[in-house]
Amino acid sequence: MNKHLFMRIVHSLSTEVEYFQPTEDAVGRSGLSPLQKCTATIRQLAYGGGSDAVDEYVRLGETTAQKFLHHFTAGIIHLFGDEYLRRPTPEDFQRLLYVGEQRGFPGMVGSIDCMHWEWKNCPSSWKGMYSRGTGKPSIVLEAVASYDLWIWHAFFGAPSTMNDLNILGRSPVFDDIINGIAPEVNFYVNGREYHLAYYLTDGIYPNWATFIQSIRLPQGPKNTCFAKNQEGVRKDVERAFGVLQARFAIVRNPSNLWDKIKKANIMRACIILHNMIVEDERDSHTQYSILEFQEGEDEDLTFGVKKTTKHGNTIARRQEVRDQQIHHQLKEELIENI
Repeated sequence: MNKHLFMRIVHSLSTEVEYFQPTEDAVGRSGLSPLQKCTATIRQLAYGGGSDAVDEYVRLGETTAQKFLHHFTAGIIHLFGDEYLRRPTPEDFQRLLYVGEQRGFPGMVGSIDCMHWEWKNCPSSWKGMYSRGTGKPSIVLEAVASYDLWIWHAFFGAPSTMNDLNILGRSPVFDDIINGIAPEVNFYVNGREYHLAYYLTDGIYPNWATFIQSIRLPQGPKNTCFAKNQEGVRKDVERAFGVLQARFAIVRNPSNLWDKIKKANIMRACIILHNMIVEDERDSHTQYSILEFQEGEDEDLTFGVKKTTKHGNTIARRQEVRDQQIHHQLKEELIENI
């Protein structure tokens, strides 16, 4: 995390969150500064150690450092959650579709997968629900990531006894489409028009119109080429998980917390900070100029995005998302396109 981004976070918290504002005691002595509080919290998130590991560096006690951690995560979610955990806007879709087409997958807007966070202090009465087989208790994060490692969707809280399919049944990843509020997407593959963007997945996900899996045992050069490219591009979400855990060791190491809600806040805050770093470290911002992706004289784009105008029923849209015929047709067209 660059210094100017860190100072932006400190300034926002010190002005918007009362807990991080400068204080004085009864005799006029200044309390802990916002810089001390944020430094202690970032060190806990980045290094994943105990709360007493910052006592000598920033002169904080263990209990105080824990309080700062939970107030920090709540403040980050409140101040930056709407911007850095948002659904893709029409401009975002335009950029993602453009990049997907350049990588050989027209209509692709990211890849989806799940990650586990071990829960060391899981209550004994819950261990059966949060442990799979003889493994240790853990909580699952379902996420969608794009080529630049930006995490567009995060659903955290399912027990590890649930597999990816069970979590998908709980997940709100397609709620905007089913409720008719997602932007309308149109793209062409080999001259055939499609109306739903899709994610690249591994083999456990169902054959829906919004999922494209690899080919398990490819036969022939076309299928082999498609499987190789699909598996390579799908690694975006795996890379995002790796970078998230490398930046914030607290979500890589077993969690010592007892409260599931506090664990969820830490995970959401880490994802927000991750997206802030992604935006800060690349050459331009997330909201690319839409002029770069409009049709020009030298390039004819095969996709389009506009605000939704659909007024159908929820059941019909749900069936459209789960259409297996469209899935097989799209997959065959993509194999030919690759």
